[in-house]
Amino acid sequence: MSVDLRDIGVTLGGRAVLAGVSARLTEPRVGIVGRNGSGKTTLARVIAGLITPDAGQARIGGTDMAGDRRAALHNVGIIFQNPDHQIIFPTVLEEIAFGLAQQGRRAKDAEAEARAMLDRFGKAHWAMAATHSLSQGQKQLLCLMAVLAMQPGVIVMDEPFSGLDIPTRLQLMRYLDGIAAQVVMVTHDPHQLCGFDRILWLEGGRLIADGPADRVLPDFETQMHDWGGLDDLAHLAG
Repeated sequence: MSVDLRDIGVTLGGRAVLAGVSARLTEPRVGIVGRNGSGKTTLARVIAGLITPDAGQARIGGTDMAGDRRAALHNVGIIFQNPDHQIIFPTVLEEIAFGLAQQGRRAKDAEAEARAMLDRFGKAHWAMAATHSLSQGQKQLLCLMAVLAMQPGVIVMDEPFSGLDIPTRLQLMRYLDGIAAQVVMVTHDPHQLCGFDRILWLEGGRLIADGPADRVLPDFETQMHDWGGLDDLAHLAG
């Protein structure tokens, strides 16, 4: 399974949010960095098939994600920054089973697979818990379990640890370490990408650097510190 981005362009509200973004992502762990407004979230949604680009295509395993929603459901899962924007069912079991039902499972089979996923993470006692009663970290874990239950080849994560305390973030990172799927993580924090194989750096909707983490991340951090030390606020993203 690979993510193939071909000259992606997206215009929103008359503004070019992405322009000419091309990359073929085959590595197990890929990070996307950039300032606020650089186009990171838009690119994540393009990869997941939630936004149809105005130019170019995003393919996973050779399939156009925006053009084939059924394939997208099987090939890619996305975890949003705010789990409250993702969770829609009143109980944990219903939330996990929903995606499986969307993939065509019968209700009984979807429930059985959802329970198996809870068992895998040692959370069988969560099955009938009210989703609104979970902490933010627990909600993010629920979103992760719901996506993993659907067995996608690619998991896109858009700032998944924003607002979480350090122990919770470290626990979730350990869960990620054991995932076989390709992970594409969007973040503005380079420290969350330690151990990643490849980094894409977006600036102003364009891909300005692409390479190994140990080469791209130091340059990114240096540039962010340089801009942060300026008195001219024109360099700050709007």
